[in-house]
Amino acid sequence: MTESSKKPRLLIVEDDKENQKFLYLFLRKIYDLDFCDSDESFYNILKEKEFDIILMDITLMGSKDGLELTRELRSNPSYSDLPIVGLSAHAFERDKNAAYEAGVDIFITKPVQGQILLDSLSSSLEKRTGQKFF
Repeated sequence: MTESSKKPRLLIVEDDKENQKFLYLFLRKIYDLDFCDSDESFYNILKEKEFDIILMDITLMGSKDGLELTRELRSNPSYSDLPIVGLSAHAFERDKNAAYEAGVDIFITKPVQGQILLDSLSSSLEKRTGQKFF
């Protein structure tokens, strides 16, 4: 967890405003939340703040998708251990495989059940940090 917060700081990379609203309402009591919707806003917020975990949508506005952003994070020593949960409406096996090859810790598909989302975020955090948060 970041020092300034008692809750883990979660960056949600999601370009759909309705999904952002849902995720905010569902996760705000457990996580300190920040949102971005494109590769440009992603790198801007990453420069400003530190995060404990990222929920990465695979399809995004901008020139890069969530897979490319994940690969770039994994190749950067500053972020290589940052937990990343991939989220996508694409549910084919090839989409899941591509997400894991890019470096996500867990891949889940939309629409996702609330408990599955919570469990995925929690287990990804615990796996990468060794700490149990909930």
